[in-house]
Amino acid sequence: MSNPSLNRDSLTAYYRWHAWIYDITRWTFLFGRREIIRQAACRMARPARILEIGCGTGSNLVELAERFPAASVTGLDLSKDMLDRARAKVERFGSRVVLLHRPYDAPVANGGKFDLIVLSYALSMINPGYDEVLRMCQADLSATGVIAIVDFHQSRSAWFRRWMGVNHVRMEGQILAELDNSYEHLFSRVHPGCGYLWHYLLYIGKK
Repeated sequence: MSNPSLNRDSLTAYYRWHAWIYDITRWTFLFGRREIIRQAACRMARPARILEIGCGTGSNLVELAERFPAASVTGLDLSKDMLDRARAKVERFGSRVVLLHRPYDAPVANGGKFDLIVLSYALSMINPGYDEVLRMCQADLSATGVIAIVDFHQSRSAWFRRWMGVNHVRMEGQILAELDNSYEHLFSRVHPGCGYLWHYLLYIGKK
């Protein structure tokens, strides 16, 4: 069995180097990040508390803070290097945006549960443990809260899946399969990326 702590160490080392180039490279293939926030906004009342798991360099945190100006926003990430870049982006929001440097290995809601939990291209890199993350989100979601996910879904190309595996990404349809077991669908759509080389998933659900 794979060791979750080894996965964390590997991802931390990976992002120590990739944090420097993340923002200038990821826009070329991490599709749907703004779209999933827009879709969430269309399907819920104004959230009071928002959590993004795997917030990276903070691009989504800025989008969330601007779209929901009355909400408090928490960003959690395993990588200090990624959070260092996020901190500069969210500084203008003051105490309304909080950054947590820790793995998501236990619920974080202590001052009230979250009305919106966002995961953007994070679950496909948590191997093992993506299924446990989704189960843990249930404990952090408020009774009327929703979970919003955008991530790699699958690819029919064996060489591309192998290459993505080198970059810690698993894309075998496993995320949607787990969501089918754990959440009630509000919105689910699979889109092609880069000439159908792969597909990515947009998903919104509730408990």
